[in-house]
Amino acid sequence: MELRTATAADWPGIWPFLREIVDAGETYTWPRDVTEDDARRRWLVGPPGRTVVAVDPDGTVLGSAKLVPNQEGPGDHVANAGFMVAPAAAGRGVGRALGAYVLDLARAEGYRAMQFNAVVASNTRAVALWRSLGFDVVGRVPEGFRHPHLGLVDLLVMYRRLG
Repeated sequence: MELRTATAADWPGIWPFLREIVDAGETYTWPRDVTEDDARRRWLVGPPGRTVVAVDPDGTVLGSAKLVPNQEGPGDHVANAGFMVAPAAAGRGVGRALGAYVLDLARAEGYRAMQFNAVVASNTRAVALWRSLGFDVVGRVPEGFRHPHLGLVDLLVMYRRLG
């Protein structure tokens, strides 16, 4: 698997699984009916942000992540990131590889920490992955997410220092 900066040419490989994940409404706080144009604008970020992809040797995009400052101005030393792995690639280490890659990238770009603002508590695989990569739960928004099957579930704020 190759990990690299995404290009516009990667979008056709990202969009199908991004649409599937967002439409499911189980892990992302985006509108479930997000349009392709809006999704592209949200995901393929410009500087100071960066979007990356995990690609199979055959060119199939297995997953993607975006790295951005969590806040502007005096808070821009803390990174934020979003991750999506193609459901067909689940369980193959793509999320872990993307997570480690983005943490290294954030550190190299001078970020001092990384914060996730809205990890859906029922997304136990993601919570376990982020904990294993050194993140702690530093906050909880009770019933902050409307899950389509579970009803109201908590959102977690997760954080780790990069130094």
